[in-house]
Amino acid sequence: MTEHTIRGKTAIAGIGETRYYKRGGSPDPEFKLGLQAIMAAADDAGIDVREIDGFASFSNDRNDPARIAAALGTREVTFSNMFWGGGGGGGSGAVANGVAAVAAGYSKYVVAYRSLAQGQFGRFGQGAAVPKAAGAAAFTAPYGLMSPAQTFAMRVRRFMHDHGVRQEALRAVARASYHHAQANPRAVMYGRDLSDEDYDNSRWIVEPFHLFDCCQENDGAAAIIITSAERARDLKHPPAYVLAAAQGSDYRQAAPSHNAPDYGTSNFKTLAPKLYAMAGLGPGEVDVLQSYENFTGGVMMSIVEQGFCSPGEVNDFFTLENFSAPAGKLPLNTSGGNLAECYMHGLELITEAVRQVRGNGVCQVPGANISMVTSGPMVQPVSSLILARDTGADR
Repeated sequence: MTEHTIRGKTAIAGIGETRYYKRGGSPDPEFKLGLQAIMAAADDAGIDVREIDGFASFSNDRNDPARIAAALGTREVTFSNMFWGGGGGGGSGAVANGVAAVAAGYSKYVVAYRSLAQGQFGRFGQGAAVPKAAGAAAFTAPYGLMSPAQTFAMRVRRFMHDHGVRQEALRAVARASYHHAQANPRAVMYGRDLSDEDYDNSRWIVEPFHLFDCCQENDGAAAIIITSAERARDLKHPPAYVLAAAQGSDYRQAAPSHNAPDYGTSNFKTLAPKLYAMAGLGPGEVDVLQSYENFTGGVMMSIVEQGFCSPGEVNDFFTLENFSAPAGKLPLNTSGGNLAECYMHGLELITEAVRQVRGNGVCQVPGANISMVTSGPMVQPVSSLILARDTGADR
């Protein structure tokens, strides 16, 4: 470790969420949802919302920080930032950028936020309805390869073929998310558990993805307040200290027309070693994992590339028992995740990681100290985050 690290210097002090709705179900527009989540996060931290002076978001966010600041009456804006790239790869990255702003002394309180009203602006899961296909899409759309499910299925199928992975591994990821959602009244899929038979009998979307392998499409908002470790200790809740935050991409992963040289990957191979080195720990010390599920296959590859098991161990490691809180080997997506709680572009995974560190998750892992988030498999760039109950000074 060098002195140039953010480890233990900042903490997440507040989290906020709106009610989560099925796509098109929100009575409020996207901007108002975002304001509600930010106000809830400030209240959770025990600060005046006007004290927020930094804003960080991701994935082409439509909600301009200057407009948010005006609506909230914040006293000044010292930092505004958006993580490049589509999809959920920027969830942890937005937090990382906020952490950097606080650690560098630009801002006192940065809010990382995401607000979606797909009923207002359109669906993520559909192929684009455009009169012509240009650029990389010209090589795929004419052949029917248009939707995210179709695009990512190809990478997952390659990994499964190369390593002999069975369909049951994907089923275990889906069942874990739905299992945990049954203890979470906030979850859109609360009251709708998933059995092996339900999964197996559900329709194919695109092989190897059944219906329940695919994330939801939702309306709602979530927000996270980041501040210095010193300030966080005096606020309402125990801090969730940021031990590590990393973002990046492997070699030529954004090469167009499916030309990445390493094709069957979730894109965490170069990022994971840097994350663990910054945190001063390894995968064996992680107590609970929140792994972004655009599709279950991305979770599978992410878990492998984060070092929790080898490709050859997937069929044995990926079981509902291993992924279930409180006693599984790797409790996974303990509030329901994108599959069963809400698809808030993965920011809701970070609010759950904070709850696990605080000790008040709906499916709490007893004594959880190290809580990890992986954001956005198979996109470019991706990002990850490690939170802890202590600052990691002794590691």
